[in-house]
Amino acid sequence: MSRKQVLRSEPGRASRPSPLADDTGCPILHVDMDAFFASVELLERPELKGTPVIIGAPGARGVVLSATYEARRFGVHSAMPMTRARRLCPQAVVIPPSHGKYSEVSRSVMEIFHSITPEVEPIASDEAFLDVAGAQRRLGSPARIAQMIRAEVAERHGITCSVGVASTKFVAKLASRHCKPDGLLVVPADGVVEFLHPLPVAALWGVGERTEQALVRLGIKTVGDLARVPPSTLQREFGAVGAHLAALAWGRDERRVTPHTPDKSIGAEETFPHDVDDPEAIRRELLRLSERVAARLRAGGHVGRTVSVKLRRADFTTINRSRTLREPTDVAKEIYATACELYGAAGLARVRLRLVGVRVENLRPASSATRQLGLGERETGWREAELAMDKAMRRFGPEAVRPASLVRPPFDGTDL
Repeated sequence: MSRKQVLRSEPGRASRPSPLADDTGCPILHVDMDAFFASVELLERPELKGTPVIIGAPGARGVVLSATYEARRFGVHSAMPMTRARRLCPQAVVIPPSHGKYSEVSRSVMEIFHSITPEVEPIASDEAFLDVAGAQRRLGSPARIAQMIRAEVAERHGITCSVGVASTKFVAKLASRHCKPDGLLVVPADGVVEFLHPLPVAALWGVGERTEQALVRLGIKTVGDLARVPPSTLQREFGAVGAHLAALAWGRDERRVTPHTPDKSIGAEETFPHDVDDPEAIRRELLRLSERVAARLRAGGHVGRTVSVKLRRADFTTINRSRTLREPTDVAKEIYATACELYGAAGLARVRLRLVGVRVENLRPASSATRQLGLGERETGWREAELAMDKAMRRFGPEAVRPASLVRPPFDGTDL
């Protein structure tokens, strides 16, 4: 066999890198958890393994956050409206999301990645790029490191991930997608074109539905078809995007793994099962969202100065309001108080709302922020109390400690 052979690890089967698979010059790994939210939920519901399961808000306005591969065979996928998912797979079990559990497992998985290399670029809670060039002397070839990561994730958490190994980020991400679930795929540096050109043109980054339709109208259906079109023609038809696509068609991707990319903002939003015009119910949801955002700020070591609310009316008109605080914060009580003031100032009392959201922006490291008390002002101790709540929830679960007004069932929706 040629040195261009692609190494594949069969899904669900342990594998060792083949000596025939040449991963020289392939230091980029893309690690993607398999059906992450669903996999985490099944750890507590093992009787559902091997069956169609959908994670998402059960109401008519909910969307699919995750689905097992058994459900995906029926056409269910993330971001799909729940009503359509239930029509496609009526036998599926629907589980409301538990964001606290996912965050906890995500943090632990990222710790595994950072134990391999400091060059880690998370791009979601369930996937990341790693540059393992500096770890090879200590841990072995990229393919061996990829297998080590898969084994560690499975042993520590009982869930699986798929890993693509390649010379660039773009090809590594494609590789991880092609070996799902529970697989490993190495695309040798001199086998990139052989791997890319048979793929549908929609596989390229930047090719959305409209761009794909435009390319198909020009007779371009595969990446290979695209590669044979002169770059000047693509640039004339699609502008700067055309030059980008021409480069990707030949596997050229100059972007490096960028670790420690700071979050620009942290937020959460909820779509109500039914339009709501009760200010008390809306404020209660703002409290729930403020608690969630503050916990994520503290977990990430952030504080922020600007609090904003998103208020979507029943007619889909969306109103955004924001306020910059005197001092940065990660305290839910302060975020909630500001969110309520913004809601009140928007003049939407008794106006039916479809969705509400809370976001904190202008982030900075919590370690760099100092609290300046005003004359005669006393430290409230709210932050210490919320840190104690964080500790209790990590030990006993996300529902262990809640404000009394949130004891009633929550509206389940989508984290941003």
